[in-house]
This record gives sequence, C-alpha cells and structure tokens, in this order.
Amino acid sequence: MAQAVINLGEYEDRILTIIKGKFGFKNKSDAINFVIDKFDEEFIEPELKPEFVENLKKIKKEKGIRFKSIEELRKRVENA
Repeated sequence: MAQAVINLGEYEDRILTIIKGKFGFKNKSDAINFVIDKFDEEFIEPELKPEFVENLKKIKKEKGIRFKSIEELRKRVENA
C-alpha cells in the first residue's frame, strides 16, 4: 500500500469530511479512496482498463454466428 502526504485547502478538507460522514467512512483516507474510485468509474475510458481489454480478448476468441440475411438476424433477435 502506498502512502502519501497531501496538502489540502480548507474547502477540500471540508469536502472530504462531508464525504467521510455521509458514507460512514472511518477516516479521510477511506474518503479519498472512495473519491478516486468514483473518478475512475466516470472519467477513465473503459478501453484503457485491463479488465476491458481481457474481456475483448475473450469475445474475440468466441465463435460468431453467421446470418444469410438481415431478416434471419431480425428473427433471431426478436425471438430472444
């Protein structure tokens, strides 16, 4: 686990205190980790995540289904 000393402004410290209280975290470190996780989910593109790349590799290995026409595909989708 990495440790870091960070300097927060008064406003940022208040925000962390609010997050800590709202979500019931034991300390501000947990609040910071929560904020980082939320940032990761919303702002980092999925194609950059290793899990996404692994998922694509699995999908690429799967055997596809061939359709002779759009109508055949449409029937399969509508009956699913």
